[in-house]
Amino acid sequence: MNTISFRILRLGTAITFILIGLMILQNPETWDGFVQAWVLKLLPIPLSEIMLSTGLLDIAIGLFLMFNRYTWIAATIGSFHIIMVLIANGLTDFTVRDIAILAGTIAIALEAWVNNWR
Repeated sequence: MNTISFRILRLGTAITFILIGLMILQNPETWDGFVQAWVLKLLPIPLSEIMLSTGLLDIAIGLFLMFNRYTWIAATIGSFHIIMVLIANGLTDFTVRDIAILAGTIAIALEAWVNNWR
């Protein structure tokens, strides 16, 4: 879809993913405190490595959304990623905002998927 509102949503979401990815890469240990203790016990590799991978994933999702390439796939992966963030971190003062990002990525994925198959 090429409406101005869809472009604003897609680009705003892209910028959000890119910036959060850069922030994670810049200081991954800052984000460790958000992960719940029960999740830490399940991790097969150190949390610092997972956070670096998460930062790279966020940047990749953001770039695909920004340049409107494989948009429905990037938004779907972004949706699942945000769901995992909400599960791993729980609903807090910070993660409550992720619900809006989740709604945005779902809307982008659905709209882009429909337009991809027309």
